[in-house]
Amino acid sequence: MKSFNRRRVLDGVDLRVRAGEIAAIIGANGAGKSTMLKICAGLASPDKGQVSVNGRLGYCPQGAGVMDFLKPREHFTLFGAGRGMSGPAADRRGRELAVELDWNVSRNTLAKDLSGGTRQKLNVVLSALGDPDVLLLDEPYQGFDRGSYLDFWKSVWKWREEGKAVVVVTHMLNQLDRVDQVLDLTPAKAGAAR
Repeated sequence: MKSFNRRRVLDGVDLRVRAGEIAAIIGANGAGKSTMLKICAGLASPDKGQVSVNGRLGYCPQGAGVMDFLKPREHFTLFGAGRGMSGPAADRRGRELAVELDWNVSRNTLAKDLSGGTRQKLNVVLSALGDPDVLLLDEPYQGFDRGSYLDFWKSVWKWREEGKAVVVVTHMLNQLDRVDQVLDLTPAKAGAAR
């Protein structure tokens, strides 16, 4: 359960995602989708209830949470170090993940000079560095063109095949037939997974 100023945002929500599964979280604006992911990522606390995550966690926020005056490859090294990777290994893996999203990383471009979609690709890459077991992705494709959007879903399906648990907050309902379960947080349907 989670409330803001006596307004209950999440109540009675139950979601279990196993290794090798993709769950989509949908619902109206303000239904608590991002709040739920922040709670699962340990960035917010529930008022009541519990979250259990088995394994390493990767989190991609809805907005590009990157550092403007670092280059993407510097982000790879910094975030990789936080996941126990050497600088060269993090750089190499970051560039491999970027290519999967049809992004060739420039050596000299600062994050502040990237387009919104490319900044979001950087977020997706950072969430997947270090081979996490669980990926929490909050509308990660914002600003993507159609090709990048399709590339993103190919990556998600690949992660499922690799045995990762993936949770995606989405408003794009055309991919729901390719996920294992859907949690609809629309107030009348809150807590109902299919």
